[in-house]
Amino acid sequence: MANPINYYTFKKDEWKNFYHTQSVPLTKESLKQIKAFNDQISLQDVKDVYIPIVHLLDLCTQNFNDWQKTKTQFLDKENRKVPFIIGISGSVAVGKSTTARLLEVLLSHFFPEKKVQLITTDGFLYNTKELERRGIMQQKGFPESYDMKALINFLNEVKSGKPNVKAPVYSHEVYDIIPNRYDIIDRPDILIIEGINTLQLPSNQQIYVSDFTDFSIYIDADDDLIEKWYLDRFKKLMDTAFQNPSNYYYELAHSNSDKAVQMAKDVWQSINLPNLKENIKPTKTRADLIIHKGEEHRIDNILLRKY
Repeated sequence: MANPINYYTFKKDEWKNFYHTQSVPLTKESLKQIKAFNDQISLQDVKDVYIPIVHLLDLCTQNFNDWQKTKTQFLDKENRKVPFIIGISGSVAVGKSTTARLLEVLLSHFFPEKKVQLITTDGFLYNTKELERRGIMQQKGFPESYDMKALINFLNEVKSGKPNVKAPVYSHEVYDIIPNRYDIIDRPDILIIEGINTLQLPSNQQIYVSDFTDFSIYIDADDDLIEKWYLDRFKKLMDTAFQNPSNYYYELAHSNSDKAVQMAKDVWQSINLPNLKENIKPTKTRADLIIHKGEEHRIDNILLRKY
């Protein structure tokens, strides 16, 4: 697919020249704690790609805050703190969570005066009982599997400056929402919201997640690469997280590992790939910034919207 005409396209060697830094506020060990299970992001990527992005985001937040101040002065209203919301989207297994956690760490490091928080839209999936009641357990991750009303209400409360806003917590261990457990978002300067649906336009909603985001990032890669990363991650989890008896896949991983891997392949073909093609990838060109990855999660291109 050709690059969209409304984006500037940069190779990594070009992008790194937009902001120079002598140091990276991470070690290999601390980066290992941030990145997803099979993500191959390097300290060089942090320096060349993500630190310039962080400083671009700082310019965006400055303009955003200036505009909020100008608007309240024009309307003769009291100036109030409005959080700058960054949306991060892309397929499963493409590296969204790594990007989100990395930006949270870097923004907090370079701008310690700002309160930065992170949330994932996974917490707004309907719980398993509700998905089964609706007969859409096999569409988990599709737009209809999310409680969009609750997600929109959450973002509206955060954007309005309400303190201590609760977000449900999803567990990848038990593959379900954890009852009576919440993340608390308390008037941040910057909120990062990560999920496959942050750029989607559900047909039954008048207000969308993207209406609340002030800058959006899409993590992109070819479908066959994402499938490979998805299956690689699943196989590695077979030897680690799936060894925990409380894990959703524990019995399957221990009874027949070949069957478990085949199930993962079936899930990719019947659920994740159709969802990517139908609902996720079409939203790519709604993002302000696109990070395109090649083999081994190598960043090839960075696309920035022109207008």
